[in-house]
Amino acid sequence: MRFSTPRPFRHPNYRIFFIGQFISLTGTWVRSVAIGWLAYSLSESPFMLGVVSFAMYAPIFFVSPFAGAIADRMSRRHVFAATQALIMAQTALLALLTLTGTLDMNWLIALSLFGGIVTAVEVPVRQAFTIEMVGRDDLRPAIALNATMFNVARTVGPAFGGIVVAAIGEGWCFALTTLTYGAVITSLLVMKIERRPPPKDTNPWEDLKRGFAYVAHHGEIRTAILLSTATSFFGMSYFYILPAHAEQVLGLGSEALGYTMAGFGAGAAAGAMVSAKLPERYLSIIPTIAAAFLGITIIAFANMTTLPLAVLFAIPTGFAYLTLAVTNHSQIQMLSDDSMRGRVMSFYAMGALGGQPLGALVLGYLADHFGVPAAFMIGGALCVVSAAVSYWSLKRLGIVGGQT
Repeated sequence: MRFSTPRPFRHPNYRIFFIGQFISLTGTWVRSVAIGWLAYSLSESPFMLGVVSFAMYAPIFFVSPFAGAIADRMSRRHVFAATQALIMAQTALLALLTLTGTLDMNWLIALSLFGGIVTAVEVPVRQAFTIEMVGRDDLRPAIALNATMFNVARTVGPAFGGIVVAAIGEGWCFALTTLTYGAVITSLLVMKIERRPPPKDTNPWEDLKRGFAYVAHHGEIRTAILLSTATSFFGMSYFYILPAHAEQVLGLGSEALGYTMAGFGAGAAAGAMVSAKLPERYLSIIPTIAAAFLGITIIAFANMTTLPLAVLFAIPTGFAYLTLAVTNHSQIQMLSDDSMRGRVMSFYAMGALGGQPLGALVLGYLADHFGVPAAFMIGGALCVVSAAVSYWSLKRLGIVGGQT
């Protein structure tokens, strides 16, 4: 079988970015395992896991729209590099406090909140920056490659992180992660990017309002963003309660958490690769189908009580989520005007990523009161309902179900 190089790798800037970002993302997932396990070790509460997740990712919900306006007005490469430097500093402080034994829940929540604010700026800027590296013709395969890279890192990082936490503790996970951010910063600094035309002299607040109006009046973009928001809130928030699942349901430790997250990542990487090959004419309906499948797989996962079965059912959950994420993301990018891209992607990030910590807070509360499996099943059922609403909306727009 002949192997062909993915089209985005024809672009030198993207090749540089891909290598640096993969190293950085692997470290990020090592850090994610360490933070989750440390939060649970300090509190022994699924609800506090939700609180830490809320602090890490909720700023995306509130800050991203303003970051989108920044992405449409400033150099995306420079803003992206600055956010990576700030995250590097935050992770170094986490390492120092953990290794010296001075980290408590207050510090953990505060540093998680700081990291969340920086990430809220970074995500829409990074997503809007992709087209500057590869152009419109190679945008969709680049999005799929980014998702594949993200989930290969999600497969390698958590498994490695779980082993490191068990062997030498969370502090060294943070120390290792700090070093990895240098890779993506270096890649951004050596790129050669053409300067974009300066934006019109407009008020940033007016830019934000125009972006909101653009999304609100574009039916297909609006439906895609609302579906991402709903499935993130009801479905993917389960990801942040997995440490409680590892201990309370599986009766195991951080190694089980790492393997379960690795299973999710393996399925997600497969979903990203398959999504890149789907015919473009199916992009409108595939996210809705994937959302329904995501809800079903989460319900099935909730009833698995042994590690092999948990890992096995984490794989299709990851596949469904990344199929949903890649096809939705691709559709939104291709439907968006270039002048609005940063703001549209900020609203997408607001829902797709900002919905997860809000849902984790609710899911943690449900898990505390009704048990982890029941919380997962409620979230999965609501994903199925969200898929039904999305199908109804697309049908009203004439995109599916009898369109001409």
